[in-house]
Amino acid sequence: MWKSGEHLNRGYLVWKKISDILAKSSPKPGTPEDVKKLLNEHFGAKRSVIELEELKLPDACFLPPNDLTHSFSSYLKEICPKWAKLRKNHKEKKSVVMLTICSSALRCLELIKSITAFKGDGKVMKLFAKHIKIQEQAKMLEKGLVHVGVGTPGRIKALIEQDSLSLTGLKYVILDWNWRDQKLRRLVDIPEIRKEFIDLLEMGLIKLCREGSVKLGLF
Repeated sequence: MWKSGEHLNRGYLVWKKISDILAKSSPKPGTPEDVKKLLNEHFGAKRSVIELEELKLPDACFLPPNDLTHSFSSYLKEICPKWAKLRKNHKEKKSVVMLTICSSALRCLELIKSITAFKGDGKVMKLFAKHIKIQEQAKMLEKGLVHVGVGTPGRIKALIEQDSLSLTGLKYVILDWNWRDQKLRRLVDIPEIRKEFIDLLEMGLIKLCREGSVKLGLF
């Protein structure tokens, strides 16, 4: 038999769990301030004042974030109205014009399917580890032109580290910020993915954003 106090406590815990799930299931759309806060919390105690300044993302590098009303294609059309011209002008192998960062291979596949209305004649490439060897991806990047890369932080980072993926032709980085998995976790809520994501930003993306050559979008 439950004692009255234990019963009340159990009831409170069940209610709290449900309320937490409800709170998480109706999220607010991500903002540039969320990204800045994430980087500040990660680097804050580890870096000098000068280093922290170099890791700051300027307001000018952010595109209007998704307000949760867009499909992936409609969002990309809004933030990148000159895509057709960028696509035609892209001549650099081992590089992409647009890089989309997701939390899992399955989510990458979902976004690749939903990009059809936007991409036109552009070639889209899977940049995740599931069922695809890194050597195969390296060969594909070297042989032909790829316009859009959709992948996970760990594999994208590994391709850059081995000089198979260059950032020279990059113009847009889209963060799949608002999507949640079955456990209601966003890209930045999964510790190992969050670390790989921040490492990837530090590898050169923050520098390109600060220089004004790359724009960041939160989908």
